[in-house]
Amino acid sequence: MRLMPYGVGVALLGLLALPAPSSSAAAADSAPAHARYRHTAADISRFLTSFYGDHGPTDHDRSQRISQHLKDRQALSLGLDILLCARQEPQAIAVGPVTVAQSANVGWATVTTLWDEGTTDTFTAYVRLDSHPITLDDVICAG
Repeated sequence: MRLMPYGVGVALLGLLALPAPSSSAAAADSAPAHARYRHTAADISRFLTSFYGDHGPTDHDRSQRISQHLKDRQALSLGLDILLCARQEPQAIAVGPVTVAQSANVGWATVTTLWDEGTTDTFTAYVRLDSHPITLDDVICAG
């Protein structure tokens, strides 16, 4: 039988005496970042309602609360506001119910804009469930 040197044996005994980490703490530490931040439909609804406000996002929202993908699209657009799918400011904006697809890691809602002449337009706004802080990830115009 081979004996361990004293120092190694003591170190092993010390490790065995430590309490095991709780499974929830271990899971939180080992969970990927996308699992730590999972926005709910209510979170996304509050965000989109705040982001769009009554007439569209503020300059701060446009610079700080959208994805790089949208910033790049906006830079390439010629006079079209990508975030509103329009060329001007609407009279009013309403955010519809939010749908969340956990498996796709995304939530979305239909946004309706009201215009001077009484017409409406719609587009879909998308938020990644794992964005931190929460940001607008994409916008798909209806027509």
